Amino acid sequence: MKENIEFSNLKDYESTFEADRKNEVAMHATVANGILESCKAVEAVVANSHNFSISIEAGEMTNQKKSGRCWMFAALNVMRLEIMEKLNLKNMELSQAYPLFWDKLEKANYFLENIIETLEEPLEGRVINYLLKDPLGDGGQWDMFADLVAKYGVVPKEMMPESKVSSETNRMNRLLTVKLREFAYALRTANSQGKSLEELRKLKESQLSTIYTMLCISLGKPPKEFTYETRDKDDKFIRISKITPQEFYKKYVSLNLEDYVSLINAPTSDKPFGKTYTVQYLGNVRGGKPVRYLNLPIEELKKAAIKQMQDGKAVWFGSDVGQNSDKDSGLMALDTYDLEGLFSTTFPLDKAQRLDYGESLMTHAMVLTGVNLDENGTPNRWRVENSWGEEPGVKGYFVMSDDWFNEYTYQVVVNKKYLSKEQREAINQEPIVLKPWDPMGSLAK
Repeated sequence: MKENIEFSNLKDYESTFEADRKNEVAMHATVANGILESCKAVEAVVANSHNFSISIEAGEMTNQKKSGRCWMFAALNVMRLEIMEKLNLKNMELSQAYPLFWDKLEKANYFLENIIETLEEPLEGRVINYLLKDPLGDGGQWDMFADLVAKYGVVPKEMMPESKVSSETNRMNRLLTVKLREFAYALRTANSQGKSLEELRKLKESQLSTIYTMLCISLGKPPKEFTYETRDKDDKFIRISKITPQEFYKKYVSLNLEDYVSLINAPTSDKPFGKTYTVQYLGNVRGGKPVRYLNLPIEELKKAAIKQMQDGKAVWFGSDVGQNSDKDSGLMALDTYDLEGLFSTTFPLDKAQRLDYGESLMTHAMVLTGVNLDENGTPNRWRVENSWGEEPGVKGYFVMSDDWFNEYTYQVVVNKKYLSKEQREAINQEPIVLKPWDPMGSLAK
């Protein structure tokens, strides 16, 4: 074939298409119904029932709506189970707007500090381009949430409820991004005029005051102290008076965040198993705990997750939720759709190749609240609590086949007591620093 497409090539392509009658049938079905609806495999739904040998009782389904806060919702859904158990509650929610406020403010400071640290980088270079692209989007990681909780605590949803802006964050994010890019320009300009580091940080202080005001107007002022009143399963009235968010977390959630570690599965040649990794410029709270991952074979992620659920504790995890998943039935399985049969082609990239070539990465965080183990104790499907409300799946719950877990789950967060001695030692290694644009730096939304 020559460099350009010629009409003779088009004639050959058309002949190949028309040579197989199945292509005409597939075309008619797909044009009328869409790609996925034309090749949905009913057998996959039947093979992956919503019944599990291990199942953790969770609260009512939450809904992040038009925001990218899945990482917060998933973490708070894990944490609220501790409160529900301690207070004998049937259901409760922790405020998702509360950490959103602090995350935006901390990300603004994190971004501006990164700008100050990179003043000598060329404006047209890849680093500055990366920093300016998305200064404070909604997405995040477990360690970033842990830093927020360690500093600001948590509050019941009644203390800072959802609002129009928290449920639909695009406009707020856009305006904050405009201001931060303006502030980055101001800092770089001041540096070029010979201003000292002290003067730059003084300028940053006034910039953050503007961001704080915009956040208060958009989301409301976060509570410093509150009184929580509710009734338990036995209709007993409960009042917790005049408590700070930090005190509330310490007393009623009381998970030691230092005990929880992120395990990832990135089977690429540049990331050997058994090593720890961090990502340059990834974070939100300055002075907090840096993002840190231990890379392990996928079976090790499963073992740790199962051990934690056997103890009745849910598991935060991150995956590429859009791959081979059906929102209506709540199914995530490799055979959800027969795309190869529909298009008469194959999609052979493996997990490592998909990571290397930009075809897949972690996009969404959810909670594992169950798993089905066969007669040999081997998992074949997993129960997933999502944060998209009750309409998708079965009252908001999804089922994930074990082979889908292998291919599209990238991260689980577990208590380090469920790791082997060697793994616990490995997590304390000096982490290898990955480039900001590495796929393991992706944020769950």
